[in-house]
Amino acid sequence: MARKATNKKQKSLEETLWDSANKLRGSVEPSEYKHVVLSLIFLKFASE
Repeated sequence: MARKATNKKQKSLEETLWDSANKLRGSVEPSEYKHVVLSLIFLKFASE
């Protein structure tokens, strides 16, 4: 039961991160977007 709640919470976090990334993509040049993506990847790596 607790595992299902964790999966839902995790999915919500992932959706929030992707929504944020999509919003940033609209206002950031593609050449600068790589810094945003690399930062998000680093944060995910550091949290594990």
